[in-house]
Amino acid sequence: MPNHDLTGFTEGSFTHDGATRHVLRAGTGPAVIVMAEIPGITPKVLEFAERVAAAGCTAVLPVLFGEPGRDPDPRAVGWASSGRYMASTMWRVCVSREFTLLATGRSSPVVGWLRALAAAEHERCGGPGVGAVGMCLTGGFALAMATDERLVAPVLSQPSLPLACTPGRAAAIDISPEDLAVVRGRCEREGLQVLGLRFRGDRLVPADRFASLRRELGEAFVAVELDDGDANPDSALPPHSVLTEHLIDEPGRPTREALDTVLDLFRTRLLLEERPAPAN
Repeated sequence: MPNHDLTGFTEGSFTHDGATRHVLRAGTGPAVIVMAEIPGITPKVLEFAERVAAAGCTAVLPVLFGEPGRDPDPRAVGWASSGRYMASTMWRVCVSREFTLLATGRSSPVVGWLRALAAAEHERCGGPGVGAVGMCLTGGFALAMATDERLVAPVLSQPSLPLACTPGRAAAIDISPEDLAVVRGRCEREGLQVLGLRFRGDRLVPADRFASLRRELGEAFVAVELDDGDANPDSALPPHSVLTEHLIDEPGRPTREALDTVLDLFRTRLLLEERPAPAN
């Protein structure tokens, strides 16, 4: 796939607590914060954002790492070029204090900036609330952002932090106990639903992680778990990216049904329903 020239997206920036980042936007209607996976906002992430916009929402893509629109596929750009780009992006993430890669029981510091972005986009775009999709490294960010009552549709697509290099980390997710308690309370009081997506054989997203989310959130956690054989075989990577690299965008395909489930959540929570009033 060629590089995306960002046609159809407006470019801007957002500043909070002294940190300024570029932001891409497309569409109109209530905001959905789309947080990319490594190596960044690829053409396929942009395609997903276009689907969000076509559903009637404003897709808001913060540039957290990488070069927006760049295609990292080694078959298109060569293995050497792809490897250098991936390694460079991952190195910047590893040395950044904004991302918590290994520690358990912590929300990444960048989540505070993302919550502020969601609040600003809610004020700008209107609607009953904001949606958020995190992918891979950013997957758990959507959960931690849901401490803010304006976040009404969180989606965790292949949440991969903390890196599952020990059994304890395999069952953990990158959110502090305090933030998780707030989200659990919202699920109980407000009917908040948390959607999770993964391929069953994905070692970056162990089954124990989804089992832990079921224990913590109960029926409020809705898991979509796909067989590895459901992934797009044309991808150069093992099954991982449900909504982007491994999507087979054909009716009836499990990955397409997963995509439709995500878009239906946004339609239900952001376009059709009024936000439920908090319990007294």
